[in-house]
Amino acid sequence: MSSHPAAARIRIGSWTRLALLVGVTAPAPFALNLFLPSMPGVAVALAADYATVQLTLSLFLAGFAVAQLVYGPLSDRFGRRPILLFGLVLYFVGSVICLMAPTIEILVFGRVVQAVGGGAGMVLSRAIIRDLYDREQAASMMAYVVMAMAVALMFSPATGGYLDVWFGWRAGFAVTAVVGLGLAIAVALTLAETRAPGPQASGVMRVIMDGASLLGLRSFLGYACQVSCTACVFFAFLGGAPYVTVTLLGRPPDEYGLYFMIIAIGYIVGNFCSGRISRRIGLDNMVAFGTSASIAGSVVMGVVIWLDALSPLTLFGAMAIFTFGNGLAVPNGMAGAVSVDPNRAGAASGLVGFMQMAVGGIGSYLGGGLVTDGAAPLAWIAISGTSLALFIHIVFIRLDPSHRRAAART
Repeated sequence: MSSHPAAARIRIGSWTRLALLVGVTAPAPFALNLFLPSMPGVAVALAADYATVQLTLSLFLAGFAVAQLVYGPLSDRFGRRPILLFGLVLYFVGSVICLMAPTIEILVFGRVVQAVGGGAGMVLSRAIIRDLYDREQAASMMAYVVMAMAVALMFSPATGGYLDVWFGWRAGFAVTAVVGLGLAIAVALTLAETRAPGPQASGVMRVIMDGASLLGLRSFLGYACQVSCTACVFFAFLGGAPYVTVTLLGRPPDEYGLYFMIIAIGYIVGNFCSGRISRRIGLDNMVAFGTSASIAGSVVMGVVIWLDALSPLTLFGAMAIFTFGNGLAVPNGMAGAVSVDPNRAGAASGLVGFMQMAVGGIGSYLGGGLVTDGAAPLAWIAISGTSLALFIHIVFIRLDPSHRRAAART
């Protein structure tokens, strides 16, 4: 039984609230990938060059990353519920702007608004879970929420493709608008404020300082950097795998989408296992086990390439081992990061999300730029990133006596 005071207040209907948190986590990754199949058609429909259309993706990621820095501290100051509602309404507004956009410039602007709004659910779902549950139980609950992002990533490209074929490229934005509005109404009607009453930040500078001060905490850096290193590997794979699959291995683009489901399933299974056993095994043990599994998958990828046995199945199969390990480690690392200082859970959630996206962006650039002569750079990035993640966990968490004492009291 959770000892957290807020958890006792939400025992009735707690799974309904968890389902709602899963829902508010999905809009940003759903909107990110739903639009991808429509980008070539948009270039023709709006008479824009493809480089300009690419801004609908790159600026979406930039807006999403920056938004995560803002929402967390603001929710510590003003409460989770009003900031989450604001973000969902903003997501709806951005979707409507995209739906009605007459030019590529307005479409790009709408995508940025959509991204900034969608970032609220990603950040605040983690903070709300930490409000409601103790440290170990939060890791289990967070694993189920993280699964929403994996499911959205797995199915949204295919969904966007079908919508584009049947109804045109604007149809996807009609769907995201309905999703945003429906979630805003659900939050307004069912979700109570979860932030515990107490002294809160008193001004904008204090809000910023709360976020910045987390960087001085060894435990927070340990969890956040561990999560960010594994994100770098994942996004490096996303940046390079399409080129390896289509150009180097000569497979059609639609086949890439099918193989991608293998790694998404690995991530979902890992998160499901994390949700089932994290509280029993312990948060820090799950991080160590999961990161070790990710190292194993990275090594398998390297061996496959070294033996010249590379195929889509062996490449994505090795990556599925990595993503399974990620499913064990990432939700627990997230829970650890937002548990370092429960009074700044929102700021911690936003900051670790920003670090993930920023380091992941670097990984995507490296993965896409280094595979022109072969897939070996993907394996080297994977082995280096996962090994660094485990090293950081050992040095910053396992070898820190003050962390062990603080974790025992949480």
